[in-house]
Amino acid sequence: MIKTLLYTGVRVSELVNLHLDDVDYTSCQIRINQGKGRKDRVVPFPESFKELLAMHATEKRKDGAVYLFESSWKKKYTDRGVRKILAKYSEMAGLAQNISPHKLRHFLLTWLKKQGIDDALIQPYSGHETRQSLEIYSKLAITEAQKEYNEVIGQFPV
Repeated sequence: MIKTLLYTGVRVSELVNLHLDDVDYTSCQIRINQGKGRKDRVVPFPESFKELLAMHATEKRKDGAVYLFESSWKKKYTDRGVRKILAKYSEMAGLAQNISPHKLRHFLLTWLKKQGIDDALIQPYSGHETRQSLEIYSKLAITEAQKEYNEVIGQFPV
């Protein structure tokens, strides 16, 4: 559940502060209140995740929770707790390196750019102040650049 929400571009510090009422299941959006830079924004989540998230929230409400992610001790998760959960999943998957919340966020924003989605559409969800700050996600790996180069170089008119 946490891993999927991190794929929405939500920062881990924002994730652990989500209240049950911050989720709009009709629009498949999550309201981030006082995120980085004390800014509010809205981020989408996949339609395919709506039912699972709603079931999770219903169970949390029955338990008297306030936050979307609370431990069995009725306390919200911490940044460190989320990192430990991801480390556990990384180990279970046999990954050489742990997946961090930042890596998931970076992967999502890079993937959106590679799909050809314009920076103007990504920027509000990312929480970045300007479109120029999204440039970090535009940098392709040299192997990807080489593949693209090889495909077009034969057409070079010299």
